[in-house]
Amino acid sequence: MRRIATPVFVAFFVLSLPALADGPKVSRLPGVAGQSPDILKTPGPDMLNLTLARAHTPEIARAAGQFALALRNDAVTPRILRELTIMRTAVIVGSDYEINQHVPMIRACGYSQEKMEAVKQWRNSPLFDERERSILAFVDQMAGGGDVDDATWTTLARLNSPREIDEIALTVANYVGTGLYTKALRIEIETDGRQASFGKC
Repeated sequence: MRRIATPVFVAFFVLSLPALADGPKVSRLPGVAGQSPDILKTPGPDMLNLTLARAHTPEIARAAGQFALALRNDAVTPRILRELTIMRTAVIVGSDYEINQHVPMIRACGYSQEKMEAVKQWRNSPLFDERERSILAFVDQMAGGGDVDDATWTTLARLNSPREIDEIALTVANYVGTGLYTKALRIEIETDGRQASFGKC
């Protein structure tokens, strides 16, 4: 898979951030004053509010960025199934921020508006195939508390490889945490068109 270097992700690896204290409020946290390394190349218009909020913890933010890059660039699970996993996780957690960011991605991967909306009530929809349903059932149980029953696991394991299951589980774990983070800190949804770049589906 071709690696995509975008302002959103490159932000975690470069140095020297001009002061953000005078910028717009993006979360419950105050803006970052002075220099904060390893987060942003520039605090320009492409930076997401999630990235700006993490400027308080540059070392941890850098590690989170590296993990997100690995999930995005090094996974073998089809991208459309990973986006489905992210969307369902965000619905369960109630992260409007993550839903807003990933709607364009799942649409770009081929989901119609109808199917995307059906993610919320997938059990009642005929739009999902057996493999998608196996993943959705797993996501529901993992994101809803972590205890996955044997029937759900058996179906998941029949339709997905061990590596794919591991990638799906790691994606759920990451986006449960990120979703709760965006809610607790009340990270503002971007209303000016800023979106995470993601390359080809």
